[in-house]
Amino acid sequence: MPRNDDAKTKLSLSRKIYKVTKQIHRQFGKNFGDIVEVVLQERDTMNISMWKCPKCGREFKKNGQSHFCGEKPNTIDEYILSQDEDKQEDLQHIRQILHKALPEAEERISWSMPTYWKKHNILHFAASKKHIGLYPGPEAVIHFAQELHCYKTDKGTIRIPYGKIDAALIEKIATWCWQTGNHA
Repeated sequence: MPRNDDAKTKLSLSRKIYKVTKQIHRQFGKNFGDIVEVVLQERDTMNISMWKCPKCGREFKKNGQSHFCGEKPNTIDEYILSQDEDKQEDLQHIRQILHKALPEAEERISWSMPTYWKKHNILHFAASKKHIGLYPGPEAVIHFAQELHCYKTDKGTIRIPYGKIDAALIEKIATWCWQTGNHA
């Protein structure tokens, strides 16, 4: 039997109250039954100051928000050429390593990132301000955890600082992703 709009609103509100209660417990150490004074205010969405990118004119809530200006690249060459000049050499190096490790894989852009593909996405890489993100998937990061101890890693992500590319390790990870079927 479908719920009416009032029932949906009440359910949604009770979920929000529960989430706020959990947040109060975590942040302030208050428990159920403790008295807490809360003031609810409606957000004034008209007065949110937005940051405007001087290059493309897009607006963001966060000042200096990282984003891609312009048209999305269609090829890996276009992607690399659209990056800062000082990062292009390292990006080309990663590309050469991956091409050597995965010679049969097709190069394409997927999720706005350079991607190596053969029947599925094998792995991606992307430029960031301070590092190159290599995205082989969570299984690869777990499998190579000991060898990746000097890199920052996250679920499926390896952050490789510019100028510190370990070609042998990247080749090993790419080959493992292809051979095992574990992929991004």
